[in-house]
Amino acid sequence: MMARSVYEGHIPSERKKRRKSFRLGHDLRTQLELKAMLWPAIILITIFDFVPMYGLLMAFKDYDPITGIKGIFTSSWNNFENFTGIFHHFEFWPMVKNTLGINLLGSLIGIPTTLIFALLLNEIRNAKFKSFIQTVTYMPHFLSWVIFGGLFITLLNPDGGVVNYLLLRLGLIDEPILFLGEPQYFWGIAIGTNLLKEIGWGAILYLAAMAGIDQSLYEAAAIDGAGRFKRMWYITLPGILPTLMILIIFAVSGMLNNNFTQIYVFQNPLNLPTSQVIDTFVYQQGLRQFQFASATAIGLMKAVFALFLLLGANYLSKKLTKSGLF
Repeated sequence: MMARSVYEGHIPSERKKRRKSFRLGHDLRTQLELKAMLWPAIILITIFDFVPMYGLLMAFKDYDPITGIKGIFTSSWNNFENFTGIFHHFEFWPMVKNTLGINLLGSLIGIPTTLIFALLLNEIRNAKFKSFIQTVTYMPHFLSWVIFGGLFITLLNPDGGVVNYLLLRLGLIDEPILFLGEPQYFWGIAIGTNLLKEIGWGAILYLAAMAGIDQSLYEAAAIDGAGRFKRMWYITLPGILPTLMILIIFAVSGMLNNNFTQIYVFQNPLNLPTSQVIDTFVYQQGLRQFQFASATAIGLMKAVFALFLLLGANYLSKKLTKSGLF
């Protein structure tokens, strides 16, 4: 009897092991297709993100493009001469000023404007009208800057452009203005066109956060007599605060990054004093003048500063609002 009970006692454990092994194999088979979908992304990230990191060696070497890939490893070290040469370049400080100015003013104007637009859009009760406004405002996001920028170049053209025509008809100016030929107008053009292109798409992020707010809070506030403005101030804004802070953190960390395509489309020799930014300078140094070592040094510096900005912005966000990216 004892032997039988011992034998029978082993049956459930053996069955559990077999069932566990079967479930594990079944899970692997059922998830094989999903895991296989990751491999193309992993391969692309490895080829285009990790392998090119060997090129960072050029920032510390006297690299000659004629030597090709082999020269990245065989060129002589020059310590930090590429970095010091950048600081002494006559275009360095103006392009840093332009980069920070366009990004800082763009964030100070764009983030509140997009937030206010999303709040007002959320208050529209007519579903069809709300859908129409959303569609019209986020459609420009899907247009390339070559098309969208070309449209504004035509609108701002002093010879038959709509903007100059309206200003002349209203008596605000006496003669057409060459907007893209005057450096003082470039920052405004860059910030304004970017806002028009991305305001609808940016509002989607806020609307998605608003959709996750408990609707019973609005009902309770309405019963207590709170109007729409108070409900937005005391319910909606606190509810989307984590999303808002994440977008602010991203904006701060990207303070040294400009939309290269946008700047390049609007840039010309006449507005170069206010349109030359770090990204276009890297393009000119690397791809047009074949100064790959200097271009790599600038890109590396920009990445390091962006990391510090990200960590600093996240730290302040955690301290002030108790919410952050990580």
